[in-house]
Parts: sequence; C-alpha cells; structure tokens
Amino acid sequence: MAIAAITVAELGVGIELSEGQTRARRQAFVDDIVATVPVLNYDLDVAAAHAQLLVAVRRQRLPRGAHDLIIAATAKASNRTVVTADTTAFGALPDVSVRGHR
Repeated sequence: MAIAAITVAELGVGIELSEGQTRARRQAFVDDIVATVPVLNYDLDVAAAHAQLLVAVRRQRLPRGAHDLIIAATAKASNRTVVTADTTAFGALPDVSVRGHR
C-alpha cells in the first residue's frame, strides 16, 4: 500500500477548508497516514506514465481530473492498483489496474 504525493495535497485541502475539531481530526488523520503509509513522489517514471495517460485520454476524448491522472500515473509507474470509490475516474486508462472500494 502507498499513496501518491498528490493525494496528500488533496487531503490537505480538506484540512484547510475545515475549522475547529473537524480540522484537528482531519489533520490527525493525515498525519497518521503520512507517518505510516509510503508516499510516492512524482518522479521521472511517473512523468513518463503521466504523459502516456494524457495522450490516451486525449485520444479517447474522455476528460479526466488532473489529480486523478497523476494518481493513475503513479500507480502505473509503480505497478500498483488504484483502490477507489470512484472507478469511473480511472476506468479505461491503459495499463492502470483499478479496484473499486466502498
């Protein structure tokens, strides 16, 4: 198990948009994740996979979220499976393994 570095940014948005006890809970949650789960950087291998996925979605004419493509590229470059509740964001991406989770 690992997470893409961009996922830390997405979780950080949730922290920044919250206040009080909710903010403290969210911060503690993110701190625990970052302390226990490896965070995969956007490196040259991820960049190459990202370029391939950008071309694929342009050819498919199926727009995807920028962060979703970075997450997918990170999974592709590291031979991992994306586990997500939003399988539509990752479906039909070449060489990206996706598993739905609720």
